[in-house]
Amino acid sequence: MPEGPELHMAARFINQVAKHHKFGGRIVKSEVSTKNPDVNFDAKSYLISAETRGKELKVFLEDKKDSKSKTHILFRFGMSGCFKFNPVEDLPKHAHLRFFTLEEEPQQVLSFVDYRS
Repeated sequence: MPEGPELHMAARFINQVAKHHKFGGRIVKSEVSTKNPDVNFDAKSYLISAETRGKELKVFLEDKKDSKSKTHILFRFGMSGCFKFNPVEDLPKHAHLRFFTLEEEPQQVLSFVDYRS
């Protein structure tokens, strides 16, 4: 089970990726992810940031054009789980939540990967 330091490293990873890439469009939940809620946040371009508290990681999304349009997603890591950043064609099999980059060739995806769910 990921502990505080692993979650802190995941938040740092998300923040580093977000610092160097533009994200936008629909946030996609995998077809097999039935226990996780849908994320109803649709901005053409948005900022991503993350922070941790205890065994929770919170990902913040903010519309670049409308700073009042924002939301967050709370992750409670189970026995496994991590964030990965890959080209879309190399998407991990168990990528349950996907944030896509804009204006990149090849397009990249930041995804929450959990092999146990």
